[in-house]
Amino acid sequence: MTMIAIMQPTYLPWLGYLAMIDRVDRFVFLDNVQFERRSWQQRNRIKTTSGEVMLTIPVRSKGRRDQRIDKVWIDEAQDFPTRHIRSIQHAYAKAPFYDRFAPELFERLRTPTSLLADVTISVIGWLLRQYSIDTDCVRGSTLSAAGAKDTLLCNISKQLNADRYLSPPGSANYLDRSNVFRDADISILYHTYEHPTHDQINGAFQPFMSAIDLLFNCGPDDGLRILRQGVQ
Repeated sequence: MTMIAIMQPTYLPWLGYLAMIDRVDRFVFLDNVQFERRSWQQRNRIKTTSGEVMLTIPVRSKGRRDQRIDKVWIDEAQDFPTRHIRSIQHAYAKAPFYDRFAPELFERLRTPTSLLADVTISVIGWLLRQYSIDTDCVRGSTLSAAGAKDTLLCNISKQLNADRYLSPPGSANYLDRSNVFRDADISILYHTYEHPTHDQINGAFQPFMSAIDLLFNCGPDDGLRILRQGVQ
């Protein structure tokens, strides 16, 4: 029996995203669908002494209205790595596990690349390794499955021989009306996640930050235990 989850790659994802990957046997980065500007695909939040700050990777958009996620080019003229590294340093330099993990994260952000998905997937892979989550991950753009919406998700599941599909609850309104998974004899489950509380610098606890917040504050061992507490 194989359970699969499929999601667009996001930048510096929150705990619920990693918890979904932790629950399944295989995870697919859905990078072969249309890019959504000003979405989590290119940004996420960190907690600073001044409150929540959004870190956004700038992308080239002129004349690229309907581009796929795997074709999105970073606007290198804006030098996002320098700005994001400075913001993370300012926010977490005093966190207990910052010195242990920040240099590797910064190395990935500085790695030269032109494509957004190369950055986001590299950072997610690094986060998974720090939390010792060893789920097999694959990019949708490397698969032959075709279709749109529920048909695409089902065809990916079939190509990877999955009999269970774990979905974010927000997709229930259209998946519950779909017959494609039922016809393929693939069960649909929903990933319900309630954000756990944990030790956190910079004032009162604030949920829904990037998963680096938990890593820098609590480390990987306690971090994985806390991350899993949110699964309902």
